[in-house]
Amino acid sequence: MQTSEDRLNEFDRYVMNDIPIRLIRLADMKFVGRNDMKNHFQKFVLQWDTSYSWYPRPYLAHKVKYAILSHRWLDVGEPTYEEMKAGTAAGPGYEKLMNFCAKAREHGMEFAWSDTCCIDRNSSTELDESIRSMFRWYRNSYICIVHLAQSMIIEDILHDEWTMRGWTLQELLAPCFIKFFNKNWISMVDDDKPWQETRLMEVLGRATGIPQDDLRRFYPSPSKVDERMTWAARRKTTRVEDVAYSLMGVFDVSLQIAYGEGGDRAFCRLIEAIMQAGDPSVLNWKGEAAKHHTSHAIPRSPQSFVGHRELKLTSGRLEMTMTSLGLRVPLVIIPLSLHSFTYDYVSCVTLDCPLCPTIKIDIETNNYYSSTYQYALGIVNYSLISHGSCEILGIRGKSAGFILFRVPRYSLRSTLPPLCEPRPTDFVGLGNVSSRKQHFEPWMPVRQEGLVEVNFPNIPSESVFDISHKYLEIVYL
Repeated sequence: MQTSEDRLNEFDRYVMNDIPIRLIRLADMKFVGRNDMKNHFQKFVLQWDTSYSWYPRPYLAHKVKYAILSHRWLDVGEPTYEEMKAGTAAGPGYEKLMNFCAKAREHGMEFAWSDTCCIDRNSSTELDESIRSMFRWYRNSYICIVHLAQSMIIEDILHDEWTMRGWTLQELLAPCFIKFFNKNWISMVDDDKPWQETRLMEVLGRATGIPQDDLRRFYPSPSKVDERMTWAARRKTTRVEDVAYSLMGVFDVSLQIAYGEGGDRAFCRLIEAIMQAGDPSVLNWKGEAAKHHTSHAIPRSPQSFVGHRELKLTSGRLEMTMTSLGLRVPLVIIPLSLHSFTYDYVSCVTLDCPLCPTIKIDIETNNYYSSTYQYALGIVNYSLISHGSCEILGIRGKSAGFILFRVPRYSLRSTLPPLCEPRPTDFVGLGNVSSRKQHFEPWMPVRQEGLVEVNFPNIPSESVFDISHKYLEIVYL
């Protein structure tokens, strides 16, 4: 059982780390910091439920109450930190803020937070912490008040810009309790009904493409990347880097904020951070790769995941490490052979599998193909299984993988220098090889194709069959 001191320490850690840096005190519309919040709520801590051995975050969020605003920024006229501090804020943005604060008071709140004026944007340190913590601040709010400035009735939400902005995705997913207001600040849902059980849920699902289970309760994690990226695909941000920064909380990763780096670099860093968790769904995209300095396995943007194949990638984590040679991934390499191809603006290629003759794979690509190349399926959703003193590979009946190819090492496309045989009299004791087999360049994925699905015959899709560990190879994508 926690002592009074333990409960106070847990409360202090929460207030100093898990709520906004600065809030508005609704009684006088003045800013207060975390120390002020601590002093305000500390006197109530020892009166809280003592049956907990420690205070869980939802309990603390229910006690340290504040309202948080979600809205579409005006092009001009939003109140700034400096204006609020000086008492000179005015205009339509300030009127919106006052309406938000009035609704917060109606719901019994003493404190409120808005991203327009509660962040000192002249402080890079504060801005960095605010952006990294934003999802957590919305999750820990007692109530999130959403203002839909272009909606009067629920059906209007389908065309409201709020559903099309980058930052509002996490503002929809993170809070535990949301209240929606129309352009005139009239509630869009009866107070006696949970918003999750109303027609609003159906319309939000249609407007955002987010399943209702995720709308009801969302759990951030670097998983289901292919599905979750599509939720962001049609959303816009003013700063190009915010496409990546606004998704940190959704995927539960952290990035250093570096405005000016460009949207492509920021999104590459986001994908690399997600890859560290090893969920293969991050590889399930199609189209042009990002201009990454070493890898062709990084998508360009959330739009790359639109139209991804519906694959079941549930065999566990896949080791993925970014290196100077590319994305290092261990894949199960199943040989393929070129059955036929035709060329008419794009290559139409049919590959078959010598080890499983019933399998045929048809692809269309801009790559050039030749019978001198080697081809393979690089399976990503396999399992490593301990088998006595060794490991074997569990292959699913319905597997997913990359189509790979590699060219002869001494072909015209090779970047290596030509082979020269040294004379025996020129070297003494050097273990050179006088002749060699035909070697190939490293495996490369077929560009723009993405993952493909293969059904092995007479193996149920959820079952596995075992093969030798020798088919596992390290590939750099």
